[in-house]
Amino acid sequence: MTAKVPDSLLKRGVAEVIIEQEMVKLLESGRPLRLKQGFDPSRPDIHLGHVVGLRKLRQFQELGHQVILIVGDWTAQIGDPSGQSITRPMLTAEEVKSNAESYMQQFFKVVDKSRTQVRLQSEWFGKFTLADIIKLTSKFTVAQFLAREDFAKRYAGGQPIAITEMLYPLLQAYDSVAIEADVEFGGIDQKFNCLVGRELQGMMGQRQQQVFLMPLLVGTDGVQKMSKSLGNYIAVDEPPYDMYGKVMSIPDDLIMLYFELLTDVPDEDLADMKQELEDQSVNPMDLKKRLAADIVTQFHSRDEARKADNRFAREVQKKGLPEDMPERKVRTAIKAVDQKKGTVTVSVPALLVETNLVASAGEAKRLIAQGAVEIDGERVTENDWKVTPGAVLKVGKRRFCRITL
Repeated sequence: MTAKVPDSLLKRGVAEVIIEQEMVKLLESGRPLRLKQGFDPSRPDIHLGHVVGLRKLRQFQELGHQVILIVGDWTAQIGDPSGQSITRPMLTAEEVKSNAESYMQQFFKVVDKSRTQVRLQSEWFGKFTLADIIKLTSKFTVAQFLAREDFAKRYAGGQPIAITEMLYPLLQAYDSVAIEADVEFGGIDQKFNCLVGRELQGMMGQRQQQVFLMPLLVGTDGVQKMSKSLGNYIAVDEPPYDMYGKVMSIPDDLIMLYFELLTDVPDEDLADMKQELEDQSVNPMDLKKRLAADIVTQFHSRDEARKADNRFAREVQKKGLPEDMPERKVRTAIKAVDQKKGTVTVSVPALLVETNLVASAGEAKRLIAQGAVEIDGERVTENDWKVTPGAVLKVGKRRFCRITL
């Protein structure tokens, strides 16, 4: 363990450190720190937005510190009983267990498993009595919790807030007490909850945790934070070519943000890239290809990144057809047959679903309206379309199949 604190540890990929001077002293003390990372198992998958914080945890581990991963099995069963938050469904114990197992498989693609301890909230909350809950709620006021942004908005808008929801920040805070956390990591949107943990530790006579807040990664739409519910995400378990293609789809103005938060490219090189983009002395696509290859290499391999790069050049840049294009038989999408002309009229939304190129007819109709569907190189403009046996169906830039009728 080193007493010198690397500048990038506290600056790069960090939105805010509370309190930075105290954090520096802790790091310079040389004492192994207990790093808390909470996980809400409402969904089983990790995307690149989560990876921003996980990469920072890994950096701390490489300096000799210990990660404590808290699986929020207790708080996940609270959810949002008011139904106002679609991102916090109430879960059963079985759903929590399944999601947690999937999450951890992906979690350890970034974080060092040998330096990570996994703890379940139920280890301590399973022993809680009503008296313990009442004692915990007495530490804070309703006014303090209504200061939290989402509660404040809903209260001002006359929307219901369940009493159980008020328990969520308290339970997350008690997690810090239970494991005696030195530092808590979370997204910038978790600031309130992390600070409640810091306050509660002080009330309980513990050293108050430092708080490391990560920036929220903007999704592939270039507008909102990366989220599975918004469909603008890149999952860490994406197949190599899909991952590569999604990175290539990000707007040019996100290139530098992604390089900063998701790669180990040195700061000096990032400064040069930024200047080249501003001077228009580099093609943004060249930088995106470097970025996509870096990310695919992290989660798959350098060889898979090379294959994805070659395939992207052939299929997207040169508009060629895949070498390993699958064949799909079509039956239910057929609406009429013209034997004289050798053509078949199909419902294109049904065709896209039947060939497994999209998940639903609604998504198919949206893609058709956007001009993202082609049959034998011709853009589909109507829901009903005439096709011939062996036609090539293309959705977006990366999904192909040859259809047999």
